[in-house]
Amino acid sequence: MLKLRILTLGCSKNTVDSERIAYLLGSRYNVVPEGECDVLLINTCGFIGDAKEESVNAILEAVEARKAGEISKLVVFGCLSQRYRSELEKEIPEVDAYYGTNDYDDLLAYLGIRGEFDECTSRMLSESGHYAYLKISEGCNRNCAYCAIPGIRGRHRSRTIESLVEETKLLAAKGVRELNVIAQDITYYGLDIYHKRALAELIRALSEVDGIEWIRLHYSYPAAFPDNVLKEIAQNPKVCKYMDIPLQHINDDVLTLMRRGSTGEQIRSLISKFRTMVPGIVLRTTLIVGHPGETRKAFNELIAFVKEAGIQRLGAFTYSEEDGTYGARHYADTISEKTKSRRLDALMEVQKEVSLDFNLSRVGSIEKVIVDGISGEFLVCRSQWESPGVDGEIFVRMEGVEDPYSLVGGFIEVRVTSADEYDLYAEKLN
Repeated sequence: MLKLRILTLGCSKNTVDSERIAYLLGSRYNVVPEGECDVLLINTCGFIGDAKEESVNAILEAVEARKAGEISKLVVFGCLSQRYRSELEKEIPEVDAYYGTNDYDDLLAYLGIRGEFDECTSRMLSESGHYAYLKISEGCNRNCAYCAIPGIRGRHRSRTIESLVEETKLLAAKGVRELNVIAQDITYYGLDIYHKRALAELIRALSEVDGIEWIRLHYSYPAAFPDNVLKEIAQNPKVCKYMDIPLQHINDDVLTLMRRGSTGEQIRSLISKFRTMVPGIVLRTTLIVGHPGETRKAFNELIAFVKEAGIQRLGAFTYSEEDGTYGARHYADTISEKTKSRRLDALMEVQKEVSLDFNLSRVGSIEKVIVDGISGEFLVCRSQWESPGVDGEIFVRMEGVEDPYSLVGGFIEVRVTSADEYDLYAEKLN
């Protein structure tokens, strides 16, 4: 069988698509996770400038590998192809075929597989095996000024609770213990098919699946956040006390220009509600700096907010004018790249202090962690407050551990002994 590899760029939602495609192609190809291959598929990201650049660079590197005879077939698909297929075909004709996010059946047919790609397709897990992502919906109905996702992925389309429970059972049977719930906007879940926000109901159903011990929630929208979800997080022992809620900014003028549907005061009130209803919750957010209309005063307000709100996990990126978005049509991108970069650096320096304070507060605590792997003399672990791939890790000394590999994928208890800005160090308890 020919060796086939899928290089997945971008977000965890792309990871799920790649896993479904890998499963379908597994009947015809030897799907390998890395290394040499005969056929290379690149699942691209087209969200913002840096992501697009990474995707283009990956394609160009693969073209050179193809010229050198290291691979025989090169196929590019995903978000970048959806947005710029004609341009890519013209500028990089050495690629054998391009497919967008709506062309996966055609991609499979091109590679000799007659199968339908849909939400019921099984998956060949590409991550560790003990955690996985569950994509509960596709697309987005929001109209944020800076965002190209609705144009790439279309309008919001929820999956049924029944199909998601069935997929979760299949994942649990494969050894998955941690379920990371994802979508463009998980709080919108159910409005299209159930005519109500049904995320809390879904979480309850997923938590009843045997084998699943942690459920983690990613990518919620702050406007009209459903209170019953917070009640579920507080009361359901399987739901991690963790919420990923991209806020993007805090200044009212910038939020209006972004078309976010929230004010700074509403965001502050929502964070307060989170912490009142779910004591000990850890929040993760993303912020944009350099958006059109972000004055120095507005940015200073954002800095003050990061200091005061104490949001433990934070990622940020600079504004990128994206073709086809409301912002590209209506706003002039007048803030220089130098100013954007300076603001980003300043923001992340403040966040380092917030993250360090949180981690230091955990020194001496006893925590339940999942073991992701082994690095040198340490077990690499995470608690319910660290999401895979985006947050820090807990490094547990292996002194006295007779068979450390037997612990990978399972849960242990540790005592935190020290901390830095992003990672913790701990000792295993007997």
